[in-house]
Amino acid sequence: MNVRIVGEVMTTDVVQARSTTPFKEVVRLLDHHRISGMPVVDADDKVLGVLSGSDLIRAQAQREARTPPRAVTARDVMTSPAITVHPEQTVPDAARLMERRGIERLPVVDEADRLIGIATRRDLLRVFLRSDEDIRRQVTEDIVIAAMRLPADAVHVVVRDGVVTLEGQVELRSHVAEILYSAWRLDGVIGVVNSLSFRTDDCSATAPAQRTGGS
Repeated sequence: MNVRIVGEVMTTDVVQARSTTPFKEVVRLLDHHRISGMPVVDADDKVLGVLSGSDLIRAQAQREARTPPRAVTARDVMTSPAITVHPEQTVPDAARLMERRGIERLPVVDEADRLIGIATRRDLLRVFLRSDEDIRRQVTEDIVIAAMRLPADAVHVVVRDGVVTLEGQVELRSHVAEILYSAWRLDGVIGVVNSLSFRTDDCSATAPAQRTGGS
């Protein structure tokens, strides 16, 4: 079974702050982009921390209590160290981490810990909130019928708890891959089980005429 990964649902256009970004500029960025938090990175795009609206409120209260008040930067405001994930981690695992730590966003980093995206609670929930019947209908209507131009009964689609099981037979082996990939990309799908077979192997000249798909 294929399970969706963070890299497929994350936002790659990330609003971020440098450690030296002034407090007022942080507030302006949050307000302008209508977001509740952002990662803080260094000059090499490595994540130093994450700041949120509650961090700003706490910092502002502390700043007003100082006499005289001193300049505050993102480094002073952020929560550190940041809890991060890698793009190959599964969506269910990321959702469990977010729930366990009580956080709203997870910076996504590469193997060198550089920021490459962000996964928010909304991004992850979008994968889970659709009904199984809604997903089944979209797989049948948008993929099997509209995209692949197959009869509705050519592929039997079963969806349970966001896991799509595909059964039946199609003409070409390449059609199996197309259907699986398209189903996997749908919102609400957390896994795909392949039980499709094909009549003609158009991917290998030496392959047998018929193969049965595996999970």
